Amino acid sequence: MCWRADKRGRRAHIAAMMRKFGTPPSPAEFEAIARAALARLPAEFAAHTGEVVMSVEDFADAETLAAMGIEDPFQLTGLFEGIGMTEQSIEMSGQMPNRVRLFRQPILDEWIADGHDLEHLIANVVIHEIGHHFGLSDDDMHALEDQAD
Repeated sequence: MCWRADKRGRRAHIAAMMRKFGTPPSPAEFEAIARAALARLPAEFAAHTGEVVMSVEDFADAETLAAMGIEDPFQLTGLFEGIGMTEQSIEMSGQMPNRVRLFRQPILDEWIADGHDLEHLIANVVIHEIGHHFGLSDDDMHALEDQAD
């Protein structure tokens, strides 16, 4: 195949991918999708998420990545910051509220690479991070995800 034909093939592939995926949501739309995922949690969990702050950023900042030992900002899709419910005590009053940070560009990159439904992907990241709010470890959440598959 000549270079020109190969180039046309790539353009057609990219155009098809864009039609398949559509326009990425704005940060505000992204946050709305994430909040909808929280709203779908079972009532016994949803009742305990009201104080959790959610934010959408394009990427994690350099300090966060360095603290986590991550060099590639595309490797971090979300982060829970705070103290899990199982670790909280009355002595900790006055603490900042727990926060879930979603990193839009890495999630969008995974969406394009894997072809998953974007709302489902965002929900998975939100649920994983909110799991830390409930005191679940990464291993606990991975085990639950494996059981659900």
